[in-house]
Amino acid sequence: MSVTIPDKLENLIGGRLCPPADGSYLPSINPATGEQLCLVPLSGPEDLEQAVQAAKAAFPAWRDMAVEERAEVMNRLADLLEENLTELIRAEVLDNGMTWSFASSVEVPRGAQNLRAFAKAALDFCRPRTFSQPHARGYVRHQPVGVVGTITPWNLPLLSLTWKIAPALAAGNCVVAKPSEVTPVTAYLLSTLVEKAGFPPGVLNILHGTGPGIGSLLTRHKDVLRLSFTGSTATGRLIGMACAEEFKKPPLLEMGGKNPSIVFADARLEDAADCVSRAAFSNQGQVCFSGSRIYLEKSIYEPFKKMLLERVEGYKPQDPLQESTRHGATVSEPHLKKVMSCIELARTEGAVFLCGGEREILPGEHSKGFFIQPTLLEGLSIDTRTNQEEIFGPVATLTPFETEEEVVELANRTEYGLAASIWTEDESRALRVADALDVGMPWVNCWNLRVLETPFGGFKNSGNGHREGVPDAMEFFTEKKTVTMPAGAFS
Repeated sequence: MSVTIPDKLENLIGGRLCPPADGSYLPSINPATGEQLCLVPLSGPEDLEQAVQAAKAAFPAWRDMAVEERAEVMNRLADLLEENLTELIRAEVLDNGMTWSFASSVEVPRGAQNLRAFAKAALDFCRPRTFSQPHARGYVRHQPVGVVGTITPWNLPLLSLTWKIAPALAAGNCVVAKPSEVTPVTAYLLSTLVEKAGFPPGVLNILHGTGPGIGSLLTRHKDVLRLSFTGSTATGRLIGMACAEEFKKPPLLEMGGKNPSIVFADARLEDAADCVSRAAFSNQGQVCFSGSRIYLEKSIYEPFKKMLLERVEGYKPQDPLQESTRHGATVSEPHLKKVMSCIELARTEGAVFLCGGEREILPGEHSKGFFIQPTLLEGLSIDTRTNQEEIFGPVATLTPFETEEEVVELANRTEYGLAASIWTEDESRALRVADALDVGMPWVNCWNLRVLETPFGGFKNSGNGHREGVPDAMEFFTEKKTVTMPAGAFS
C-alpha cells in the first residue's frame, strides 16, 4: 500500500475521511518552491462536535479492551508507517521544507518508534499495582479520562503528532488531534492508515484547521478532559488560561526554548564544534531545543569560532529533496519574514555578523522558496532581545565567558529553561553545571541524545510542570484510583 498526497486533504472523524462541514479550505505551500502543495480543511464547530461525539461513543469499548489488544493495534499502525516510510519522508520534505536527511534519520522514523514505545510501556503501566500492609490491602490503577485533545506544531509534524496521541491511546483514551495547518500532510497520510491498523471508529480523530478556528474550540470543549499542546510560549499561555476556566481540564504545555551550548576549554573541540553547529542549525534552527546561544570559554573563543565558521559552510541552503542537503527551507513565508525581522533587530542592536544574515535565492524552481542563510552573530550583550527571545530559525549568538560561575549565571538569565548542552572532559564540572542550570534537559558532551523512557520538558516559560515521555505522558492522560480494603477482607 502506498500513501499519496491528494489535491484536497480530509478530516478523520468517526473512522471516516470527510471534507470540512462548511467546505472551507486553506492552501498548504511547499516551502522550497513557494507553490501550492494541496488544500487543507478549515474545520469548525460542527466538525469538532462530530469528532468529540464519535470519540465519546468509542471510549467505553476502547477503555475496556485488553491492553495487549490496544498495543497490537498501535504496533500495526507503526508497521504501516514503516511500510510507507519513503512516501512519508517525501511528503514531510515537500510540506515542511526540512531536508531529506533530517526527515529520514530523525523526524519520520520517530513516528513508528513513538507508537511502539508507548504500546510496550502500557503493558505494565495499565496493570494495577497492588499493596499489602498488616491493616490494609488493595491496588492502585491508572484510569483513562475519556476524550482528550492534542495540538501539535509545524516543525516536527509526524514526530510531534505520534508523541502525543501514542500515550493517550495506549492508556485507553480516545483522541481528537489537531495538527498544524502549516504542515498537515503527514497527519492526513497517517489518518488514511488508521482503519487498516484496526482502530475502532472514533478512537482517533484528526481535524485540520487553524488555531483560532479549531484549536481554541478544542481547548474549551467541555467534553475534552485533557489537552496536550506543543508550540509557542505565547499560545501556551492562552491555552493555559482557557483550560483554567474548567478545573477538570489540566493542560500539558511544551513551549519555547532559548537553549545554551556551553564549551569549556578542556572539551574535545572538534567533536564539540560538530555537535554545537548541528544543535544551532538542524532543521533550519526550527527545533525547540536548538542551541541558539553558544558560550565559549575565553581562551578558546577565537579558535572555536573558526571551527564553527568552517562547519557552517556545510549548511548552504539547497533543494531539501537532495539527500546531500543539510540546510533546507524555512517552513513558510510568514515565518521567513519573522526570522528576517529578528535578524534586522540584531543589526540594530549592534551585532557583528560572522556569516549569513540574508535570504538565500536559489535558482530555477526554488527561486521563490523560503531559504535563509545560517547566521552566526557576536558582540551582543546577554540582555539584548536577540539573546533573550526565541527566534526559531537558523540564527545563533556567540558569547565568551571566563568562569564556571559566570557561564551558569549567563545561561540561566532567560525566561526559558528547556535544554542545554555542556562540553567538558571534567565529569565533576559537567555534573555541577548540569545541576546548576535551570533547564529540564541538560546534555553532557552531546545534543539531542534521546531516551524515550525519560521525562521530556522544561522549566520556567518552557513548560508548566507536566512532562512528556514514557511513562510521564501516560500519567498525564490518566487518573490514579486507589482501591483499599481491610487486610482480612474476603479471606
